[in-house]
Amino acid sequence: MTKFDLLIGGEWRPASTGETAAVHSPFDGSVVGEVAVATEADAKSALSAAQRGAAIWSRTPAHERAAILFRAAEIAELRAEDIARTISLENGKPLAEATGEARRSGALLRLAASEGTQLYGEGLPLDANPGTGQDKVGFTLRQPVGVIVAITPFNYPALLVLHKVAPAIAAGNAVVLKPAGATPLTALMLAKVLVDAGVPEGVLSVVTGPGGTLGDVLVSDPRVRKISFTGSTAVGERIAAIAGVKKLSLELGASSPTVILPGADLERAASAVAAGGYVNAGQVCISVQRVIAHHTIEADFLDALLPKVAAIRSGDPLADGTTLGPLISEHEAQRVERSIARAVDDGSRLLVGGERSGGFVSPAVLTNVDTRQPFAQEELFGPAVSVTTVDSFDAAIAAANGTPYGLAAGVFGGTLAEGIRAMREIEAGSVHLGWTPLWRADLMPYGGLKASGYGKEGVRSAVAEMTEVKTVVLHS
Repeated sequence: MTKFDLLIGGEWRPASTGETAAVHSPFDGSVVGEVAVATEADAKSALSAAQRGAAIWSRTPAHERAAILFRAAEIAELRAEDIARTISLENGKPLAEATGEARRSGALLRLAASEGTQLYGEGLPLDANPGTGQDKVGFTLRQPVGVIVAITPFNYPALLVLHKVAPAIAAGNAVVLKPAGATPLTALMLAKVLVDAGVPEGVLSVVTGPGGTLGDVLVSDPRVRKISFTGSTAVGERIAAIAGVKKLSLELGASSPTVILPGADLERAASAVAAGGYVNAGQVCISVQRVIAHHTIEADFLDALLPKVAAIRSGDPLADGTTLGPLISEHEAQRVERSIARAVDDGSRLLVGGERSGGFVSPAVLTNVDTRQPFAQEELFGPAVSVTTVDSFDAAIAAANGTPYGLAAGVFGGTLAEGIRAMREIEAGSVHLGWTPLWRADLMPYGGLKASGYGKEGVRSAVAEMTEVKTVVLHS
């Protein structure tokens, strides 16, 4: 069983109270690890260490920061098998999915290392301003913000940690990480990778424990200059309310649509939806939650989709052939079960799945879902896909935009003109033509519109948001 203390200022140490908490497998409830339970005092100690670390790290040349991250990438790749197994044990996702996630760690660290060395400024044409001649020179510099708080969710415990921590360190900042209470072990393993690679004292701290207690302390502290949060819209709103004057990146909820129009390759669309709706048991912000199908192709699309959904195999996440694991907790499985039942009560038709056994919910497909129903309006975060039928392209766009969210969307089929309209008119931070919303490259800008939040991740965008622009003017 894996055991971890807190990481504070480069030192692994117990919580100030000595309290620990067990980490349980969502599959069978077994104890897979143990972590310290940080207190408010521990969180403040981590911020103090980060303040000291930021002062040193910001003065460290970019090539030295990059060298440490390149070493971390090598170590992460050597430990990828152990990290993947830990992800699967504490998160419940199938080992094959966990392995894919763990193996991206090295590439992500290298990408961050490279981007951190490219903090370009720009020259300013000051003589274009009336009254200014050739006697002044102006330019901009980028510099790290200082202390960053990163708060991460359970669903991608390696990738979403590294998407915050790696760019922050690469840009010269110090980070205090608060990982999800359900999946702290992966975050702590990655922190050990960075410490073993040579990240200096104070540059990275990890505090584990209750978000309600630690989160408020961390985000409201005036020493923190930037918060990077991924989680629910409700928690994001609270952070925005109490954070004070500091930079925020909030990646929040979603109800992501995939529009399927005449002319679509229905076999390709069905395969993509069968993957994009159920990977990680649907616990993905950009999961396919809503399919919006033109009435002329809906029946053929469902004929192609249903056998693929039926072929999804639930079971032990560590077993060969398992393609669907449990939700993160039985409580979450019960919530998804209730959402499906309410959708049926509201007039939707359940074609397949939706049955719960402990933390498992069998993959579900529902039709006749009105966009105004709670099942479409609320983020499901579970293994179910709804199908809404429309009679026109305009109705499809209206349905795609018909929720409070706007994280990502996909479109299959349609004409070239409709594709161009879709990319311009769908209210989402990412629009994929020829695929579902469930696709992301680590280098691309990633973030939502409307209630899905603001700010961008993706390594280059994150480095930019984790630095400040300073204007310098030389007067002769």
